[in-house]
Amino acid sequence: MEMTLNLEVRKQRRVSARPDEGSGSSAGQELLTQLRLDIVNNLFAPEAKLKFADLTKRYGLGIGTLREALSHLVSEGFVTLDSGRGFRVAPVSEADLIEITEHYVDFEKRALADAIRHGDDEWEAGIVASYHRLNIIHELPWEERMLRHSEWVERHREFHEALVAACEARWLLRLRSLMYYQSERYRFLSKMSRNKNGSRKAIEHRAIVEATLARDTDKATRLLERHIRETAETVLANFEKRSKAS
Repeated sequence: MEMTLNLEVRKQRRVSARPDEGSGSSAGQELLTQLRLDIVNNLFAPEAKLKFADLTKRYGLGIGTLREALSHLVSEGFVTLDSGRGFRVAPVSEADLIEITEHYVDFEKRALADAIRHGDDEWEAGIVASYHRLNIIHELPWEERMLRHSEWVERHREFHEALVAACEARWLLRLRSLMYYQSERYRFLSKMSRNKNGSRKAIEHRAIVEATLARDTDKATRLLERHIRETAETVLANFEKRSKAS
């Protein structure tokens, strides 16, 4: 199915549920979101100690708000709390990545299938718009893509959220979002080892969009699963290289 990418789309109203949805004050909510992103983006290395003195300077918020946000991230699996030793970034491992991938694949496929059942023309327009925005960066030369990597990350998240935005199962969306951020954390750990040619991933994204807009649930979920698993396999291969080198 051919897609018309230059169509004018209305602003997407459906937003995929985030793990932090509906918790805390505005400042606490913003802190929680930013802390999670900073951990996912590997700004804090795995097992790094999260010191209140450093965090209060960085985020400009009090210890009470920080403690609440960190405790929330403990429940999400991004942070650990050692008795008497404080908060640390959660460790990473091959076994952990394999388990996260299995859950993420399951939740993402179920959410996409539900979105295909309930999606309307506004949902379709949101998918086309998010794909177009992502593809703009995909088509840039490698050096330019790296300069705009943070934009690519945000647009890639928006693309995957647009695919499942019409899913009506709110708890499924929340769990799916949690697994998305956990899997992103691992992807970031090996991002610089990825192939410099991003055309293959761009082709995968287009194929997923086409199958989704055609309402071909079996094909769309199959392509989506392959897309997720190939990324996880790249990260696992990087784990193996590092273990052999050490």
